[in-house]
Amino acid sequence: MRKDKPFIRIFAAKNKIEMFIVIGLMLTGGLLGYALRQKARFKKIHQTITVLIWLLLFILGVEVGGNKEIINGLHTIGLEAIVLTLGGTLGSVIAAWALWKVLYRKKGGCA
Repeated sequence: MRKDKPFIRIFAAKNKIEMFIVIGLMLTGGLLGYALRQKARFKKIHQTITVLIWLLLFILGVEVGGNKEIINGLHTIGLEAIVLTLGGTLGSVIAAWALWKVLYRKKGGCA
């Protein structure tokens, strides 16, 4: 029996059918939303979606907080998250600065 890392094992699909069901539901929802985007009663669905996302995030937090493997490995996961966050932020700042310099030079001093 192969032992995977707990963090990776959490996100592994139990079987391939589940993956296709999730993708199919996303595509169906997208197509339905596209078809019904002009309907007046669907204009306020954004608020409902926001509340549902908050609820899902809360339930995810409860689930993560109740998982001993995640809590025990939090120092490792947290360190990786900090490194990725700082690296992504630094890379974005450098790329934005470089783009600003290129645009500033092309417009002759007015970016």
